[in-house]
Amino acid sequence: MTPAAPLPDSTETRQALIDACLWMNERHINQGTSGNISARTQTGILITPSGVPYEDLTPDLMVTIPIEGHPAGTGLKPSSEWPFHQALHQTRPDMPVVLHAHPPYCSVLAVQRRAIPACHYMIAAFGGNSVPLADYALFGSPELCANMAKIMADRHGCLMANHGATVLGESIDKARWRLEELETLARTYLFSSIGGAPHILSDAEIAEVLVAFQSYGPRAVEDTKG
Repeated sequence: MTPAAPLPDSTETRQALIDACLWMNERHINQGTSGNISARTQTGILITPSGVPYEDLTPDLMVTIPIEGHPAGTGLKPSSEWPFHQALHQTRPDMPVVLHAHPPYCSVLAVQRRAIPACHYMIAAFGGNSVPLADYALFGSPELCANMAKIMADRHGCLMANHGATVLGESIDKARWRLEELETLARTYLFSSIGGAPHILSDAEIAEVLVAFQSYGPRAVEDTKG
């Protein structure tokens, strides 16, 4: 995979990460401070701090952790989920943004320990013919890092057993888009199982969609010109 350019460590990037957190709660995709977001920059990984209400966040409160190794012990602590964010940034250099939350419908499937099959063509937004389920491990543990890195090696999103969901993004906007699409997909899969069973698209059908999805999703205005 081709590494993506890191995001600038700027006030604008830091505020965009905060805005993503506020957006998650406004859209009822997350609750409280249980979600977190990170972005890879030239100086490390910017990540939300642990336990600070989103409405109290300011750009200077965002925490920088290294791409490898343990964070320095000064200042605010990074999110308790920083280890798997770090692992995903190492595993997926093509995706500079990691967004994690506890969306209600995704969480229902997660506690049922059910992956999402190709019940809708939007499954292709997550890189394959399914949204896989990462095995359960304690939050912040090395085991969870290993589970997440393995399951996301070829996917842009996953459910996490008895936990929530995580998506990757080429940009902050793309990560936000994927998270909302994942919650919609989880709801569709759950509701389509009421009184029947969803029809699952074939691998060949999803392969066609994956090709079409190479230019699908939100893009910056300047990328749409020409």
